[in-house]
Amino acid sequence: MLTFLTLLAAVLYLSAAAVSARPLAHRRPLPRAIGLTLAAAAVFAHAWVIAGMHRGGVDLHFFAALSLVSACVAGLCLFVNLLRPVATLGAIVFPLATMFLLIDVFAAPPTQPLPIEWQIKLHVLFALLGFSVLCVAALLAILLALQERALRMRRFDGIVRALPPLTLTEALMFQLIAAGFALLTLALLSGILFVDNLFAQHLIHKTALSIAAWLVFGVLLFGRWRYGWRGRRAVQLTLAGMGLLLLAYFGSRFVLELVLRRVP
Repeated sequence: MLTFLTLLAAVLYLSAAAVSARPLAHRRPLPRAIGLTLAAAAVFAHAWVIAGMHRGGVDLHFFAALSLVSACVAGLCLFVNLLRPVATLGAIVFPLATMFLLIDVFAAPPTQPLPIEWQIKLHVLFALLGFSVLCVAALLAILLALQERALRMRRFDGIVRALPPLTLTEALMFQLIAAGFALLTLALLSGILFVDNLFAQHLIHKTALSIAAWLVFGVLLFGRWRYGWRGRRAVQLTLAGMGLLLLAYFGSRFVLELVLRRVP
């Protein structure tokens, strides 16, 4: 059953990505409802696979965490597209979600969800949502940079046609950064309150990098509010903050599990 759902989710994800990518290939876009329906079905199937594989628990091992985060990011992309059409996001996110799902199901070593208390689950929830929201913001930053470059070169097709006007894309990016910053703040505060020993749990590097990312996003939001920062500076700071978060969430776990082979 899980194998069937996995393959179904993969087909749905790739179909939704193909629908999203049509404007980039200079082809007539299909009705938004088609792409949104395919994406919604894919996210639902992905979530079902995760729940079935990990028995409803929270599995934070490397490949399981990648699959979980990719499902959350795909769901957020779907939500963003319901509010404002940025279908190009799906062309990036949905194939990545497919890849991480297939790796988790068919290639990753078997793991078991770790027994964690509700306080830590709350911390994980804040961290997962914050990371996912900021990941979508970082993807928008990349698209914003490509859109600006295309406009400077007077290329008004492709990505320029596929995205909303530049100011709307930028406004959406900052809205997501503000929401992700709030969630990241809650994740850090809950971690300080509920995590007993950072050194014993190999969390010191993750905490330090997460705080560094929090500072980067905080500076960016302050600069936006006080000085009206935008354009290349906003894109660079967004990607820098996201890079620190990637190292915090997956860099240390990659080293522990795949390099040092220390699997809890």
